[in-house]
Amino acid sequence: MNFEFEEFSSPEDIFVYMATMAPPMKNMMPVNSYKGYIFAIIPLSPTTGNIYLMIYTKGKLDGKLLEFDMNTKKYKSVESAERADKNYFVVLTPKKNTIADAAIKELETSST
Repeated sequence: MNFEFEEFSSPEDIFVYMATMAPPMKNMMPVNSYKGYIFAIIPLSPTTGNIYLMIYTKGKLDGKLLEFDMNTKKYKSVESAERADKNYFVVLTPKKNTIADAAIKELETSST
């Protein structure tokens, strides 16, 4: 597997990035909180699955549903996705994620 990386300064920046690239009406998107990183891994070569883009920031989010307002660039925890004018992120906190492990290892190796 090959990885490309794009680092952001905050979770809000990742939410803006993902909200702008999502197709219209797809307002529920996953984001991972794993091993000290908040990230999404996007396949860049869907047919072969060899190249991935990891957009990330350092930090932690609790596993829950977050409502994100693009205009104010703020998010809050909610119980359900009720508004069509908002973007929602499902925070996943896996026990093990082998693709993320490989990406984090490559990221941390290239950073030192």
